[in-house]
Amino acid sequence: MDRLAVLVHEVRSPVAALSAIAETVSDGDLDTELRDELVRLVVLACRGIERIVGDVAVASIRLEEVDPSGLVRDVAVAARLRGWRVEAEIPAQAAVIEADALRLRQVLDNLVANAVVHGGRDGVVQLRLGVDDRLVIEVIDHGPGIPAAELDRIFDVGVRLEADAPGTGLGLAVSRAIVEAHGGALTAASSPGEGTALIVALPLTG
Repeated sequence: MDRLAVLVHEVRSPVAALSAIAETVSDGDLDTELRDELVRLVVLACRGIERIVGDVAVASIRLEEVDPSGLVRDVAVAARLRGWRVEAEIPAQAAVIEADALRLRQVLDNLVANAVVHGGRDGVVQLRLGVDDRLVIEVIDHGPGIPAAELDRIFDVGVRLEADAPGTGLGLAVSRAIVEAHGGALTAASSPGEGTALIVALPLTG
């Protein structure tokens, strides 16, 4: 993958998050709780940019204990700040995993943005977190869906099934590389007219 193209693509999400936060702050007075939450999200976005710029190799990960519930919640909040309708379904208890929080945040930001573009900006995108023998995060849209023959092609570099849709055709390829670097898998399930689910499956710790 062209590293400059990856850098340009990946830095867009945290920059967009910072822009959305700035607009929220400029709208008027904020209570202390909301202000503190926005400051926390700003710090996360800045760390994300620093990491992306400093380490463009998409398969490079730094493992630490990660709370996937908090990660999914942050992704949903940042998406809503951008005006997107994103609902998060998070179980009362979810396993802590060994992962790279910033890299997984990149993945989920990419998948949500893809779902918004292809599922219709007025539609609801669902983020579902679950645990069976693996940690599973699903990003679900309710758009036109993808023909079965095209499902795996969407992860190829430069592939865009809709020529007039925004994007570079890098997001899903980068996301799959990051997930596979964690020893996981990124797949898609879809039927024409019934929407699409992008599914991140990650190994549990221990």
